[in-house]
Amino acid sequence: MKEQRETAARATVSTPSTPRVESLKLHVNSYVGREGEPLLRWLVEVDTAITARRIVDPLSKVAFAMSCLGGRARSWAYGRRLTDPTCFSTYEVFKEELRQAFEPPQNEFRSRAEFLDLQQGKHDVHAYAQRARYLVSNIVTNPIDEATKVVTFMKGLKDGPVKTYLFREYPSTLESAITLAMQEEFSLRQAKLHVNVPRPMP
Repeated sequence: MKEQRETAARATVSTPSTPRVESLKLHVNSYVGREGEPLLRWLVEVDTAITARRIVDPLSKVAFAMSCLGGRARSWAYGRRLTDPTCFSTYEVFKEELRQAFEPPQNEFRSRAEFLDLQQGKHDVHAYAQRARYLVSNIVTNPIDEATKVVTFMKGLKDGPVKTYLFREYPSTLESAITLAMQEEFSLRQAKLHVNVPRPMP
């Protein structure tokens, strides 16, 4: 009998437990619904925070997203909820209604037109790339194909070594084109620094 108790005690002690995964509480800036405020970027922030917090229940996702609203966007959401408690049945429905209420009309059309006509101008490659990424992220319902994104990005670059290098490499995705362009611009800046460094007198 004593042996059985000792064996049972050893078995319970040696049972491996699965490690508990902690959720990560990311901060999300409030979306207030001002003109020009990027709704899509805010939705990406909320999606990332929901994943990090391990929220899986659809209504909990909606409640969390609503708690991250401010100003007129918060008034709109809670006003809708007050008149119809079941108005946001899923997180996807909430996001779609929020887009309809706060995205400017024809936002995707404008973003597409601006992207297809995008020029680097006086900006550095990083600023130009960020603008390209932002415009592409606004085009959700009928996305631009990767080849068109690459050609548009390359065509909009200033004439010079970066553009020439990209046309030689011809990347297959927008992200690889951006990476190559930024690396080439960095290399050119480094080369200029080394050329302009005064040499010590003997």
